[in-house]
Amino acid sequence: MSKYNVSSHSTYNVGYHIVFCTKYCYNLLRYSAAERLKTLLLQSASNLGITIQMMEVMPDHVHLFIVARPNVPIAHIVCLLKGYSSYFMRKEFAYLRKYPSLWTRSYFAETVGHISEKTVVHYIENQKTKF
Repeated sequence: MSKYNVSSHSTYNVGYHIVFCTKYCYNLLRYSAAERLKTLLLQSASNLGITIQMMEVMPDHVHLFIVARPNVPIAHIVCLLKGYSSYFMRKEFAYLRKYPSLWTRSYFAETVGHISEKTVVHYIENQKTKF
């Protein structure tokens, strides 16, 4: 499998490391909520035409390593991922409805080239071991 993606007018390898947090950094993403969030993020990514290479859900934040088309702004991707997941999570988990929103408005995004890809994947894989 090639590390490059090809569309009708471009060849690209655009990876992003994205982190976003729950509102007020509350520990809301535990047990079945964390598993459901992973499923929702994968569904949303599929709808957007992006690939989630690596994902880790922590109790108060989410790490994603995604590969996306270069013509889709990262702000748009993050907005749709957070919006889709928040809508369904708040619908399915009653305890989340008492909070004004699931996610903060902010996020962290970093572009990742093929050289640092292994470093980012290793970092995300080892998130759970830090706690």
